[in-house]
Order: sequence, then structure tokens, then C-alpha cells
Amino acid sequence: MVINQDFCVACGMCINRCPVAAIKKDEKSVRIDFDECVECGVCKRSRICPRDALEQQELTYPRTIRSLMSDVLVVAPESQISGRGTEEMKTNEVTGRFKDGWVGMALELGRPGVATRMYDVEKAAMAIAKENVTFELENPITSMMSDKKTGKFKEELLNERVLSAIIEFAVPIEKTETMLKRVTDVSKELETVFSLCICSKVAADGSIPHLKIVEKMKLWCSPNGKVNVGLGRPLYKG
Repeated sequence: MVINQDFCVACGMCINRCPVAAIKKDEKSVRIDFDECVECGVCKRSRICPRDALEQQELTYPRTIRSLMSDVLVVAPESQISGRGTEEMKTNEVTGRFKDGWVGMALELGRPGVATRMYDVEKAAMAIAKENVTFELENPITSMMSDKKTGKFKEELLNERVLSAIIEFAVPIEKTETMLKRVTDVSKELETVFSLCICSKVAADGSIPHLKIVEKMKLWCSPNGKVNVGLGRPLYKG
């Protein structure tokens, strides 16, 4: 995103519309810090500018991944859906992605107001990859890796800044504790915030398989979920 200086009257109305503080004002003008901008489009869509000076410049690779990860209207070719990931883990009763004996995990780095650089996403992915995980192929983040076995990302993407990025993968239940330790260790090296989503299929007795492991490690866990009101239909059998 850029500000057309021929139209801009330096009113500063757009500054507080930017979720990553990329719009700056000096004594003479208001400009967008090109390196800090995540190309989310929020400032323009807010229609706050009285002169319509906010303009979307043509995006070329690798900058295009900023809008893919930050603009909810951009559709990822891998999944054909908008957003940073795939179907949420909380819809597992419909998708059946995570089977008995497996735990699904999603590590989200960055949030609006904080953002993240892709080099931090790589740090997390490489730490996770040490446990020989399979990254979710339909997640656009996976396609940005140059080596899916090691979690190494394409070099030209590392300094790109995005609102957030989600790494999705699944592990056998017996690897859950080891994986949580990996995530805890790498968190100390990150320059951004992150949240970890964890999901396992409810057992026949009504218990949640991964919960005892989380409690054993004395990690805080927020019980979130979605209620299927019957509008969705299971896409799997068993």
C-alpha cells in the first residue's frame, strides 16, 4: 500500500487504522513504511481517507505473500480459501483430519498489532521438523518451504512481514510431550507472540487424549471449540 502524495493532505486520519503501525507522520507528510507494511489492505478498506489517497500498488513476488498472509480477501491457491490456514481444527467432526491416536497442532505466530517476520516462522518450523512431522500440504505456509523435511523456507521470503502465519501438522499421541517441549524451547528465540492450538479426537469414554499430557507439563490450556449445529456433513467414514 502507498499514499499518493498528490492527494494526501497529511491529516493523519489513516494512522490509527493500521494494525501494524506502518503509517508514519512527520512535519510535512504522512507515509507508509514500505518495510513495515504487511499489505493487509485495512487502511484503504476503512475508507477513512478524505481524499482517497491510499492506493494499492501492484504486488510482485515475494511481496505477494504479505497480502496472502494478511489480507482476508486474498485466496490461497493451495486451499482455494481465504485466510492463513485450512479448515480449522475445531471442525474436525466434519473433516475427520485427525484420527484416533493422533494429535493435530497449529502454531500461529504474530497477531494484528504485532505481526511477524518469516524468519521467525522458519525458526519454529525447523524446530518442529526435527520430530519428522508432516506439514499440512493445503496450508499456504507449507508451500513456502524449500525443504519440507527440515522446515527450511525459501531464502527470499525470510524478511517478509505478515500479520500472522500458521504452521499446521499432526503427530502421533506419543510424541505430544516431545513436540510441546520443542515449541516451548523455540519460543525463547522468537521476536513475536504465538499461540498453539492442539486437537485430538474425543475418546469413547468422553476423555480428551492430549489433555493429560498438557496438564502433566503444567501448561495452561484454554478449552475452545465449535458446536456443529448439523449444517455440516462429515466428509469421512469411521
